[in-house]
Amino acid sequence: MNYKIIDRETYYRKGVYRHFTEDCKCSVSMTARIDVTSLVAFSKETDTKFYINFLYLLSKVLNSRDDYRMQYLWQSDELVCYDVINPIQYVFHDDTETCTPVYTTYYEDYSEFYKHALEDVERAKNTREYMLDAQNHPNWFDASYISWLSYDSLDIELPDGYLYFLPIVNWGKYREENGRFMMPLTVRLNHAVADGFLVANVYRLLEKEIGEFSKGKC
Repeated sequence: MNYKIIDRETYYRKGVYRHFTEDCKCSVSMTARIDVTSLVAFSKETDTKFYINFLYLLSKVLNSRDDYRMQYLWQSDELVCYDVINPIQYVFHDDTETCTPVYTTYYEDYSEFYKHALEDVERAKNTREYMLDAQNHPNWFDASYISWLSYDSLDIELPDGYLYFLPIVNWGKYREENGRFMMPLTVRLNHAVADGFLVANVYRLLEKEIGEFSKGKC
């Protein structure tokens, strides 16, 4: 885990950062549907898991820009940008109706990521512990799949004034709409390091990556 310290005096969002860390500490979140038709087709044709394929593309998008890899280190009062952020995925246990967090490392190489993500899931099936370990996994972002519902809105609340900058991403069950498979996606970022453009940009980049990935792999 490596990071660079951001000079808040020369930070391109200096004024915005100051306002939303001092005057109005808040987050910004957005829910919209994205077209995953080609990724569904690719997953079926290659007999791979749609969920892991999407998790890979989401991780790729969030690693493509410094704004999505920011964090505030309260211990040292530093704004930092990680070299890479990795997804925390979740395994649901039908018998206990609980989830186990899974720390998965992001690899730029798709095959490498897929292999390790699948292995992480299989290992997590053997435990029922809620093993969150933020201290030893500071550059992991939350990526949670709500598989039971194709929802229209979702809110993630954090304590007022809590300066948590890493992305929190949720997505639900995709459904067919006018011959296309559309999937709800919720992206939450802290307003100090992101605005509406940066949140919306996650959706734009994802749909672009989905198209290129599916076309290139099929």
